[in-house]
Amino acid sequence: MKQNRLMEAFTDNSHLTDVNDTTRKAATGQRTETPRVNMAIKASPIAVSNKRRNRFKQTVEGLFQEAGVLINGTRPWDILVHHDQFYQRLLADGSLGLGEAYMDHWWDCEQIDEMITRLLAAGLGEEIQPRKFLYLFLLAHLMNPQRRSKAYEVGERHYDLGNDLFEHMLDKRLTYTCAYWSGYPTPQGLDQAQEAKLDLVCRKLGLQPGQHVLDIGCGWGSFMIYAAEKYGASATGVTVSKEQVELGRKRAGNLPVIFELKDYREINGSYDHVVSLGMFEHVGPRNHRTFMEVTDRVLKDDGLFLLHIAGRTNSKTLPDPWSGKYIFPNTIIPSLDEIASSTNGLFVMEDLHNFGADYDKTLQAWYQNFEAAWPTLKNNYSDRFYRMWRYYLLAAAGISRSRTGQLWQIVFSKKGIPGGYRSVR
Repeated sequence: MKQNRLMEAFTDNSHLTDVNDTTRKAATGQRTETPRVNMAIKASPIAVSNKRRNRFKQTVEGLFQEAGVLINGTRPWDILVHHDQFYQRLLADGSLGLGEAYMDHWWDCEQIDEMITRLLAAGLGEEIQPRKFLYLFLLAHLMNPQRRSKAYEVGERHYDLGNDLFEHMLDKRLTYTCAYWSGYPTPQGLDQAQEAKLDLVCRKLGLQPGQHVLDIGCGWGSFMIYAAEKYGASATGVTVSKEQVELGRKRAGNLPVIFELKDYREINGSYDHVVSLGMFEHVGPRNHRTFMEVTDRVLKDDGLFLLHIAGRTNSKTLPDPWSGKYIFPNTIIPSLDEIASSTNGLFVMEDLHNFGADYDKTLQAWYQNFEAAWPTLKNNYSDRFYRMWRYYLLAAAGISRSRTGQLWQIVFSKKGIPGGYRSVR
């Protein structure tokens, strides 16, 4: 039914054309021209009849209403539309159009997170998915956008945005992964929830004083510093972000913690344990096996490997085009079967722990910190960046709340733990 209505909205092909998109502001506030070849309607009001405009509007209104979201309603999760071409933009460009239209001030919503939750729970994420973005699926699985020559792109475009942004948004340890709110005692605030997550990782590894841990995708070193301070371990971390290395080294001081600016494919050495917290999403399906082979090569035979990863339930889901363009370039959220197949013959999966619902609270805390710091941050970032970042954090919270997005911690051994692994929570 939903798909039929989407097709009906574009039935009159005489009005369809290949056009260049309206000029976009970049996240820095500059404007860039983005070529688009799709079912977009000409920007001129003359090009679209009132009848067709009404058809687009009625289609979107019907879909949103089924999700419990009203167009120009009064509830905080209702959407207020400011531009009459919002409707055909959404139908033509799906999630990319929704996110870009918000950045362009075409619509507003007080509680974007709750709106996204309702839309995804009603299945609209799959329904409004233009076929033109199938190329993203093919690119991820047939090409290799995460090849070695592209490895540093996500660091330069996301993690190097500015340490001031992340210092204001994250916890005191600068932990840019899902916090653990489900443990006991219940954490009081983001700082405690992140330390609970770091301690959970150490306990799952059975970390001992003097052991050497490798952290693949170490960020600003929150795990490594915690493991050194609380458990007497030493740690080596790799990242593709220059900003993270520079600040991380300052924060670590004289602790036995080493930061290396390198791609994971360049790792050598031998380690008692290996962790990767929130980095595997950047590896890509063409490189999953390579990542696991590197981990197997550097992990001691009796060591454990802990993978902390955002996940999706359907391996055939398309990568999100808005997030890939504006937030995390060349990033593919993996499914559980993709992870499992990449470890075939290398590792034994000892433990699987899903606390994806905790990402909602984490993202809400990040958003609240970002909002509180905006009066200071706005001196360095544009209004367009503010809307982009606000949409990113709240939309991600909605994905977690809808349970369409997961967060897994998986413990692997190389040969199986004699007598079995005892789960830690």
